[in-house]
Amino acid sequence: MRNIVYFDLETMRAADEVGGWKHIDKMGMSIGVTYSTGNGEYSIYQESEVNDLIEELQRADLVVGFNHIRFDYEVLHGYTPLDLRQLPSLDLMVDLQQKLSHRLKLDSIANATFGAEKIADGLQALKWYKQGKLMEIAEYCCYDVKITKMVHEYGAENGCVFYNNRFGKLLNVEVDWSTE
Repeated sequence: MRNIVYFDLETMRAADEVGGWKHIDKMGMSIGVTYSTGNGEYSIYQESEVNDLIEELQRADLVVGFNHIRFDYEVLHGYTPLDLRQLPSLDLMVDLQQKLSHRLKLDSIANATFGAEKIADGLQALKWYKQGKLMEIAEYCCYDVKITKMVHEYGAENGCVFYNNRFGKLLNVEVDWSTE
């Protein structure tokens, strides 16, 4: 069985606190979360455990995330000289953007496909970090990983996912996310 690792992280600082989006590697990781199909478990990493997170990603047969290549990997590049973009990865947002010529939000897909909604957002996670509420960040991040996993598995099994366009119309997009 392939070890697919679903992955998301939250940061300590916003783009405007580090000099803009070209300095994502300076945002710092507050919490990172993975779900591994190899062991069937979630793992939660604090900044002091970032090397353990990077090692788990390196052991994966495939890393699946939502905007993780351009964002989450760039945050981790602040901690390692390794080019994480070389890892076998499926970025669901990038794949969908290439098919649709515009970006979708994970929330739009989860809501249209399952009726599920995210429980917070990155700005809320930043507020929680400043308040020292790491458990809230971990819970939110775990939920995002779960939604990413659900979206990926649904797309792999059904060959499509649903989304709501900006006018609220329910649409679907074909995907080829088969993992075999």
